[in-house]
Amino acid sequence: MNTGVKVIGICGSLRANSYTRMALEKILAGAAELGAETKLIDLRDYELVFCNAAEADQLPDDVSKLQRQVHEAQGIILGTPEYHGGYSGVLKNALDLMGFDQFEGKMMGLMGVSAGAQGASDAINSLRTVGRALHAWVVPEQVSIPFVETAFTTEGECIDPNISLRLQALGKQVARFSFLHSSSDALDFIRAWEEAPNNPGGDY
Repeated sequence: MNTGVKVIGICGSLRANSYTRMALEKILAGAAELGAETKLIDLRDYELVFCNAAEADQLPDDVSKLQRQVHEAQGIILGTPEYHGGYSGVLKNALDLMGFDQFEGKMMGLMGVSAGAQGASDAINSLRTVGRALHAWVVPEQVSIPFVETAFTTEGECIDPNISLRLQALGKQVARFSFLHSSSDALDFIRAWEEAPNNPGGDY
């Protein structure tokens, strides 16, 4: 299946050997298996300012670069470590520097990692709310990885094959839904369905 869509992953961790990044790479590999063009956005590589409602012409070039790259994608994966029951500050700031132009109508997948036993469910739930606020379509699949320090090898491979499969499944779901949402054939079908006459059988 060649989706012809672009799926990006935004890494909400600044650690050099980030487990969040390792997990995102697996997710994007799943999307690539379906033919999606993929890109991992590592926020370590961007010089972003704190969001303070500054005028657009006062923002650094990297802010415009980030906004453009997210705008061009049909599918977006947000990955974060869970800190104190929430998602990372660097990801929060990056999201605050963007808006409807980047996210509205896009497919969004969520993944979080945690050093503890509870995983990153609280962070993911918070991001799900953010996705709705930005008018994105947050897909049902999500991945929370507990005890993340024992989940990957130093080379970034998943030790538990089930985690690897779940990460790849998330990437595939975002790629598949992004394709369906942007496919002209799918849109034509939806329009035809909406324009179809009422069922003559009546109300049963």
